[in-house]
Amino acid sequence: MKKVLVLCTGNSCRSILAEGLINKYLPGIEAKSAGSKPSGKVNENAKKILEREGAWREEYHSKPIDEVMDEDFDLVVTVCDNAKESCPVFPKKTKVIHVGFEDPDGKPFEAFKKLLHQMKTKLLPTIQKELS
Repeated sequence: MKKVLVLCTGNSCRSILAEGLINKYLPGIEAKSAGSKPSGKVNENAKKILEREGAWREEYHSKPIDEVMDEDFDLVVTVCDNAKESCPVFPKKTKVIHVGFEDPDGKPFEAFKKLLHQMKTKLLPTIQKELS
C-alpha cells in the first residue's frame, strides 16, 4: 500500500476533497491530509460533495501537519501555493510535488463541483503516474 499526504493551508476544502477522492478512486493508495494552518473544521460544502460522490468518511477532519509528520509517505502533494511555500522537509527524502487548485471556501457549491472535476481529471492521474 502506497501512502500519500495531501497538504494545504486550512485543511478544510482542497486537501480533504483530495484525500476522499484518492481513497475512493486509487486502489492500493492510502491518502491522508493536513494543513499548515488548519482551520479545525471541514467545510460543509467539501463534506457535502464527498458525500454525493460516495467518498466521505467520518474520520476525515482538519488537522495540523504535526499530527502526521511521523508517518512514512511515498508522496506529498501540496494543493495550494501557501502550503507549497511552507511545506516542511520530510524524512527519508519523500518526494514532494505541487498540483495547485483555487480555494473554493466561501464560494457557491458550483465552485466545489468544479474543484471535484478538476481533481478527478488532473490530480488523480498525476498521483497515479508519480507512484507507478
